[in-house]
Amino acid sequence: MNASPRPSSRVVIGSWFLYDWANSAFTTLVVTFVYSAYFSEAFAEDPGHGTALWSRGIVISTLLIALLAPFAGALADHGGKRRYLISCTLTCVIMTMALTFVRPTQPYAVATALSVFVISNVAFELGLVFYNAFLPSLTVGDRIGRISGYGWGLGYGGGLACLALGLLFVLPGHPPPFGISTAEGFNARATNMLVGFWFLVFSLPAFWYLRDGKAPDGGFQIRQALDKLSRTFHSLRRYDETFKFLIARLVYNDGLVTIFSFGGIYAAGTFGFDLFEVMVFGIVLNLVAGLGALIFGFIDDRVGGKVTIAVSLVALTIFTVLAAVATTRAWFWIAGIGVGFFIGPNQSASRSLMGRFVPKQHESEFFGFFAFSGKATAFMGPWLLGILSDAYSQRVGVGSILLFFVVGGALLWRVDEKGGIIAANS
Repeated sequence: MNASPRPSSRVVIGSWFLYDWANSAFTTLVVTFVYSAYFSEAFAEDPGHGTALWSRGIVISTLLIALLAPFAGALADHGGKRRYLISCTLTCVIMTMALTFVRPTQPYAVATALSVFVISNVAFELGLVFYNAFLPSLTVGDRIGRISGYGWGLGYGGGLACLALGLLFVLPGHPPPFGISTAEGFNARATNMLVGFWFLVFSLPAFWYLRDGKAPDGGFQIRQALDKLSRTFHSLRRYDETFKFLIARLVYNDGLVTIFSFGGIYAAGTFGFDLFEVMVFGIVLNLVAGLGALIFGFIDDRVGGKVTIAVSLVALTIFTVLAAVATTRAWFWIAGIGVGFFIGPNQSASRSLMGRFVPKQHESEFFGFFAFSGKATAFMGPWLLGILSDAYSQRVGVGSILLFFVVGGALLWRVDEKGGIIAANS
């Protein structure tokens, strides 16, 4: 039996938490609420076509992440999680800041903006492979759910705080801070600069305090990483419950990716939210998402990750239906708040369940496949939503998300959580 890892110091755990606080600014402002909505309105002739264009960037980035994430996990154990976490974070920061200077009227504006976004998004997601791989070593198994929940909760708080600052850039009737110009929507694009600084500054404690375990002897070799990746995949097949869970997540996470990528676009295109209103909507959703992650972190430790994920999927299905059929802003707000409250628990419990299923000797590689399961088919949701939005309406596109929640939930129900934990510790 593998011995349970000792809890790390509060400073180390706190620095791990703070990285969640740092990185959520990217998903909140760039992917979900601000830049995506701005892009769909400013870079296209109508919201439907803008949605389709944005979906292409999401599809390309998710395909690249799916290809690279398993290799990243194998790479980490040969070269160290920490240095790759730093490299990916810095790449994301630089590319996010670069989005500030891509004007919608410049030549090849769409291609340039989407290319820069794809690089930043891929770097962000690969960084999470290395970041998540630290989780099993931070605490003992019976507290992993709440540790993951605390991280997600704090992450939503970070996204909320950065989004609140971003409001100053687009506040109606008030000039942006620091003399920022409003010409060609530069004030909206400048929120990317805010995100970059935020991400960098609050990641510094993680860069300093997180440390790798003992790395294998010998220098880094691409062939070694590929060989280990192959061995890890075959090892993963021997952990039946882990494999079944990753297949389930492969499906239901497509729905989450689609919500994150198009929530702000849907609010703007279907309900006429301006950028300021989209950001207020994002602030409220981050508040309830953080609350949901914190509350369900304790529930996760009591009833298990599988049940927590299943409950969240049922709730997400109900509120997604409401969002698709809502005819007034009031009903859309109710749907959005419901979705927000249960997104946090779904993500947190998925990470904690994987943490319970990971054998100690395969932490990085298994979390590489965890990232793979979140991205391998994640192009399907954005691709389907983009096609249906362009051909019919955004409502029809949003309705397609239900398929992923229902099928993913059915596959999840076949997972034996206790069996997976026993196998990981044997």
